[in-house]
Amino acid sequence: MIKDIKKVSLSEERIEQIVKRLGEQITKDYKDKEPIFIGLLKGCNPFMMDLLKHIDLYCSLDYMDVSSYVGTSSSGNVTIHHDVKTEIVGKDIILVDDILDTGRTLDAVVKLLRARGAGSVKLCVLLDKPEGRKVPITADYIGDLVPNEFVVGYGLDYNEKYRNLPYIGVLKEEVYSK
Repeated sequence: MIKDIKKVSLSEERIEQIVKRLGEQITKDYKDKEPIFIGLLKGCNPFMMDLLKHIDLYCSLDYMDVSSYVGTSSSGNVTIHHDVKTEIVGKDIILVDDILDTGRTLDAVVKLLRARGAGSVKLCVLLDKPEGRKVPITADYIGDLVPNEFVVGYGLDYNEKYRNLPYIGVLKEEVYSK
């Protein structure tokens, strides 16, 4: 796997710093509240689990499995494979994902949760790739910005591979252009 990585964008140490900072900010912002963290599978897992370690609040968690990507590009169609089981009406939701890229998936999920009666919906992403944006959406909590390169690791994948890398790296173009 390592041979497929062009360069490391975020080291393990940098990811730890980011996750700690985000957790402390969310703890401060949600003092006296009990948010529901909803992670978007599968990419959110490492980030969300590490983030929750830095959240000093009563909270609960749930997941949604949604997709819009085929290979390296967004299809533009959002499909829900697994929906939340938690009652969200009137609740404060923090939607957690690995990366905000085109914005299509996250925009659709935010709108869906609001339509279902969530009290509030905030978006927390490890990475933001503004150059990839196709839909006008902004995250409330952003770990770091990344350029318009195809990144993998720490939950991010290419065809279900590379999620288990402990850092975030840029995938060599020849790997996904075969």
